[in-house]
Amino acid sequence: MEHVTFDRRTALRAAGTAVAGAALGPVLGSALGSVLPAAGVLGATPAFAARTDYGVSVYAFPLGAVKLSAGPFLDNMNRTLAYLSFVDADRLLYTFRTNVGIATSAQSVGGWESPTTELRGHSTGHLMSALAQAYANTGNSTYKTKGDYLVSSLAACQAASPGHGYHTGYLSAFPENFFDRLETGQTVWAPYYTIHKIMAGLLDQYLVAGNTQALTVVTNMAAWVKARTDPLSSTTMQNVVLRTEFGGMPEVLTNLYQVTGNADHLTTAQRFDHNQIENPLASNQDQLSGFHGNTQIPKIIGAIREYHATGTSRYHDIATNFWDIVINRHTYVIGGNTNGEYFQAPNAISTQLSDTTCECCNTYNMLKLTRQLFFTSPTRYDYMDYYERALFNQILGQQDPNSSHGFVAYYIPLRAGGMKTYSNDYSNFTCDHGTGMESNTKYADSIYFYSGETLYVNLFIASVLTWPGRGITVTQATTFPTSSTSRLTVTGSGHIAMKIRVPSWTSGMTVKVNGVTQSVTATPGTYLTLDRTWASGDVVDLTMPAALTFPRTNDNANIGAVQYGAIVLAGEYGTTDLNSVLPTLQTGSLVQNSSNPLHFTGTASTGSVSLIPFYQAQHERYTVYWNLSGGGTPPPANVAWYKFDETSGTSAADSFGNGKTATLTGTTSWVAGRSGNAVHLDGTSGYVRLPNGLLSGAGDFTISAWVKLDSVVAWTRIFDFGTGTTSYMFLTPRSSSGTPRFAITTGGAGGEQQINGPAALPSGTWTQVAVTLSGNTGTLYVNGAAVASNTGITLRPSSLGSSTQTWLGRSQYADPYLTGALDSVRVYGRALSASEVGALYTGGN
Repeated sequence: MEHVTFDRRTALRAAGTAVAGAALGPVLGSALGSVLPAAGVLGATPAFAARTDYGVSVYAFPLGAVKLSAGPFLDNMNRTLAYLSFVDADRLLYTFRTNVGIATSAQSVGGWESPTTELRGHSTGHLMSALAQAYANTGNSTYKTKGDYLVSSLAACQAASPGHGYHTGYLSAFPENFFDRLETGQTVWAPYYTIHKIMAGLLDQYLVAGNTQALTVVTNMAAWVKARTDPLSSTTMQNVVLRTEFGGMPEVLTNLYQVTGNADHLTTAQRFDHNQIENPLASNQDQLSGFHGNTQIPKIIGAIREYHATGTSRYHDIATNFWDIVINRHTYVIGGNTNGEYFQAPNAISTQLSDTTCECCNTYNMLKLTRQLFFTSPTRYDYMDYYERALFNQILGQQDPNSSHGFVAYYIPLRAGGMKTYSNDYSNFTCDHGTGMESNTKYADSIYFYSGETLYVNLFIASVLTWPGRGITVTQATTFPTSSTSRLTVTGSGHIAMKIRVPSWTSGMTVKVNGVTQSVTATPGTYLTLDRTWASGDVVDLTMPAALTFPRTNDNANIGAVQYGAIVLAGEYGTTDLNSVLPTLQTGSLVQNSSNPLHFTGTASTGSVSLIPFYQAQHERYTVYWNLSGGGTPPPANVAWYKFDETSGTSAADSFGNGKTATLTGTTSWVAGRSGNAVHLDGTSGYVRLPNGLLSGAGDFTISAWVKLDSVVAWTRIFDFGTGTTSYMFLTPRSSSGTPRFAITTGGAGGEQQINGPAALPSGTWTQVAVTLSGNTGTLYVNGAAVASNTGITLRPSSLGSSTQTWLGRSQYADPYLTGALDSVRVYGRALSASEVGALYTGGN
């Protein structure tokens, strides 16, 4: 288990609180192209990478190419810009100068940057990164001038280091003997963490703001790191040095290698590959419990950058496996992770709600990792779904909107009755103060990506993209998430394949071009494509219907949150501290505000309650999670029975008499069934739509059906109840393993709880299949016999909320439609016994 040598929470308390177009040139074929300034964007000298990234097929635009328009993201950025203009660079340079004997008349600062705090110096790195991004975003020379001053001042400190007894190239705000302590296993608070922040800030000053002196200084630092680690054995590195938090050393050194082509930097980067963490991940093992979250995530960012530099698949496996494990097993509904800064047991969410959940640095770094993974695997659409979730629900709400300087929260409390607390001007300087400066100056970096002539529209944020070298501007006008619409206006002309993200939370997304509805496939959780030659003035209108959903925690299906579309809602409790006792929410009582669709009122065990977007919950107590065990009315024991004995029309009666009429959609027909008639689905467009919310509120359930498959096609559906590609439950006759599978999830494909059958279903003959859930035991039956079970099913239909896509023969995904006939489909709000399921088979019902 990793040894973290310093308690960061104690310190906090003690502190008192490309390529885009041919004009950009092939050298931008790198994930670093996301920060490289393009000629003419700012007038800065472009910084070109010496090496092209391996395996990258999608790129980000330079920050200067995308401008935010009016909206909450621009408001946040402007508050941070005010702080960047205000903050005194000399005060942050105080400890650097005194460390090498340079006189200063400035006053020192407090918090984690005080002269006695061992992490001092890290915030200056964050400040350099934020200033570079601010300059790229705005073109305002104020930020360029302050950044240049910091770089030249640090260069002077580095030059003075040998005269003060330090080795050539050393630059920090504390003595070099901190590294003697580190290398001999003595207690010291993360000296390489600070070195990384300084190096990253300098590299950003070069790449983003065009400061060539910064490249010299950071290259000298890298040479010092190499010289410092050259004498250390691999055993000393792995068992001593790397047991103390070291930030993103492998990332920044690999980035420097990609920029300069100097292989020494890659060699040094790989010395920071931490086997204790990375070896299990390479084998897709979740051994994160007990490890400090923000110590690990930067290591994995380093791994994906090392993959980009070397093409070594192991690095890619480490990064993708880590992402999947963290998102599916360790992530709260707002997109953050960890409790008390540490990863807990897999899937432990409902038992881990406190005032110290979701450290914001973790989410800042998860977004960095997600972005790099998307550059490599743009068909992993869940990457940008997560990016949206974390950006809107945690990062946007991290900042205090009442602060003119954009103060930020360190943790996002998720206990019932929690409340955010914020940083200040000079007495805080935690890591989250630093990443907060960066987060709020780079909102523009992931709204749009490109690949050749393909434009990716990833996020619905009001902004203007000026595509370098193309003479094309795309203006996005939207008030999302307050509204669920966005308009894209093209200025200039030319061919673009515009790929627009279809969020997993929407259903029935519509697209119009110049007022004409387009016949495009808009499958939730994918991207739709408008491939055309655009004329100046062309307009794309997007409508993304949103609905209430109730995502449940992995470990307790009775505990969950409320979400409207992409946005997590919080119950407002003012000054009332709920003392961590989750209120019980009656989900059926929620009423939407007619003038503000993101505001709801409802009834909880505490009385009437208002729900607002969580990012707007500031300076008040709130709850994000609820007890939802009483959230919905359970369905009757006998929900619906579709005999499909009709001979014409498109309606199928409910033979239980509950009025749950089904509707035949697409190409269907009435044919001879197992008993009486049946409905035949053509495999192209035919399916049966059942009433919305058919099993809403259900815990235990049974679904039984007779099927006669014309052919057994992978990923077709016998049934699929859900709201899109995030929350659903389905039964397929054939999964990728070739056998039947039942799955239920509120976290997309990676969060599925499954029952996998042992053998493929036959074609050309009538077969009875049934799924039951009794408590946590799910059972799959074929022809009246139990063939597979799973005793760890913690989700149930009530976990999914009210299903809006309740289908027979059709998938929530863009999977093939079922080819074959269905007969006697029965839905129960209870778990039938094995003998009862057997009786359905023997009776032919």
